Amino acid sequence: MSKDRSAKITPSSLENAALHYLERFDSSSANLRRVLMRRFHKLPDIPDEAASMVDAVVAKLVGLGYVDDRRYAQAKVGALRAKGASVRKVQAGLAAKGVDTDLIHETLADLDEQGEESEMKAAAIYARKRRLGPFRQVARAAFRDKDLAAMGRAGFGWQVAKRIIDQDDG
Repeated sequence: MSKDRSAKITPSSLENAALHYLERFDSSSANLRRVLMRRFHKLPDIPDEAASMVDAVVAKLVGLGYVDDRRYAQAKVGALRAKGASVRKVQAGLAAKGVDTDLIHETLADLDEQGEESEMKAAAIYARKRRLGPFRQVARAAFRDKDLAAMGRAGFGWQVAKRIIDQDDG
């Protein structure tokens, strides 16, 4: 950003930038704040009121319902679980986007009601996508330890990984 352009950063331009971002991506309030603050990073001197301008824009958009952390968390949990993400990976992903820890635990409480069944479904999806365990075509026994390690790195617990990898068929 050039110095001439920096003079044009106003609450109105920040709001326009935020709306443009939200047209393309769903976001948590903390993530939107980070995105908007990036507009100031290339400036030679960040104005003192930058954070307050960004906070005001984010608060306005939250008040209007354009940004809703609860809705964002629920949508993200659903999308990640459908892709085969473990509870640990979901927690890490939401935390990285700035979702409050209490809200993460509240959102994941629905998964806890389903118990291990939800984690088993996600693990099966992950194994199928990566062709692990029962989804492997050849030399399944030779790759058992590597498949278990891959499941562990993906955030699945030992018992869940072992049950998926040791299944007889896909």
